[in-house]
Amino acid sequence: MLRAQLEAAFGERIHSPFTDLEKRADERVPSGIAALDAVTGGLPRGAITEFIGSPSSGKTTIALSALAAATCRDEVCALVDGGDAFDPQSAAAAGINLRRLLWIRCRTLDHTLRTADMLVQAGGFGMVAIDLCGLPQNAVRNTQLAVWFRLQRTIENTPAILLLIGSESVAKSAAALVIHASVQQTDWTGASAGPSHAKFFSGQRLQVDIARARNLNSPPGKGINILDASLRL
Repeated sequence: MLRAQLEAAFGERIHSPFTDLEKRADERVPSGIAALDAVTGGLPRGAITEFIGSPSSGKTTIALSALAAATCRDEVCALVDGGDAFDPQSAAAAGINLRRLLWIRCRTLDHTLRTADMLVQAGGFGMVAIDLCGLPQNAVRNTQLAVWFRLQRTIENTPAILLLIGSESVAKSAAALVIHASVQQTDWTGASAGPSHAKFFSGQRLQVDIARARNLNSPPGKGINILDASLRL
């Protein structure tokens, strides 16, 4: 039933949305950030990747970059918006093709997890992102590990990438790649003196650390400094 509804929603805009992904499940694909891909080899298909960090750490910006890269590959993606915080205008500015993105607004953890489960069961998505930010963190933290392993088993032999966006790693050993983001430097433009003392935010320099990496040559803990126009908010 869900698959039929999704096909009806996308069918007129996207050619064969559930048959255009003929990639190998063990493939790694670009995240849209060259410095990150140089270390990780890209995001693994058929696996869970987590982008974690404190508020305003850059994790959501990295996730938007990954979604933009996927939609630019003509893949259909889904965003399960747990905190109902997604901004389509900012997403479009980040390069996401909104015509290839299914945005589902949620307000509770149960609704978020049930929706994600239905989407991965339906299949056909190149990437499914679950934004856990804005949800009660104690409830997110106490989600049974079996939930994440069930999602992992569902996608492990598919071309899908499951992204989790949150403040800390919750999938644990079910995740193949965990990326921790933090702000190393904030850049400002404008006069530092004068009547208004006005300065304007122009970008951030991010520190990205690999907290967990399965089947990678680079060990966890590898740090990456990122400063790129695509990451400027």
